[in-house]
Amino acid sequence: MIYEVYIIFSAKLNRYYIGTCANFSLRLDEHNNLAYPNAFTTKGIPWIKFLLIDNLTSQQAYSIERHIKKMKSRKYIENLILHPEIIENLRLKYQ
Repeated sequence: MIYEVYIIFSAKLNRYYIGTCANFSLRLDEHNNLAYPNAFTTKGIPWIKFLLIDNLTSQQAYSIERHIKKMKSRKYIENLILHPEIIENLRLKYQ
């Protein structure tokens, strides 16, 4: 199975959310349609796609997600868009 690391953004909360899934479109729908009513993301609806890192193994995806979360940096997340080489380096690091 192919996995994806996704970063979504809520203008309402002015926050990013990082996750891993196998089907981003479905997962984004779940975030925006109260599939999990007690989840943190219900407060930020609507969420929009900020970044998608696809074609990953399960282990790669969860490792990259953990790495991004550990950085605890909005600037780091925004730099992933500005500097795509960071994503390629993460792919290689967590092969």
